[in-house]
Amino acid sequence: MSERKQKAHIEFTLNGEPCEVAFAPHKTLLEVLREDLNLTGTKHGCELGECGTCAVLVDGRAVLSCLMLGLDAEGRRVETVEGMATAEGLHPLQETFADTGAAQCGYCTPGFMLVAKELLAHKPNPSRAEIKEALSGNLCRCTGYIKIYEAVELAAARLRGEDATLPAESIYGHK
Repeated sequence: MSERKQKAHIEFTLNGEPCEVAFAPHKTLLEVLREDLNLTGTKHGCELGECGTCAVLVDGRAVLSCLMLGLDAEGRRVETVEGMATAEGLHPLQETFADTGAAQCGYCTPGFMLVAKELLAHKPNPSRAEIKEALSGNLCRCTGYIKIYEAVELAAARLRGEDATLPAESIYGHK
């Protein structure tokens, strides 16, 4: 069998840009992003759909890329953590995750940020309970989650145009 017949060829929009890629048809979207497109911001985690580390946005919805075949991205819009920043700068979620210390080792952070981005696109002023629910499929082994929730709350306020700053007690870990 020729090399051409062994590869799947798809076209889709990746981080706002047209993309064409050839890959082995059995690969997951996670593998295509990391191995074929060299976008390593999306992380390997459990590869069972249980940790949320590999979350990306597909047509604006959070998807676990370890459970989606690369072939299923044909004609879709895929956004990875690499697509969050713009020419104007970092996305507010990226800023607030840094500002609040929400990322410890950072391995799970891209998945959290993309799931939070979907939440804030649909619910600009989520309650703490709604943030917890939205992020409940994402696991972090380093933090106690409070700083992650604070980062999402702060980003939501900034996205709403509020002059939101981090409360002093949060900086020192007191709540």
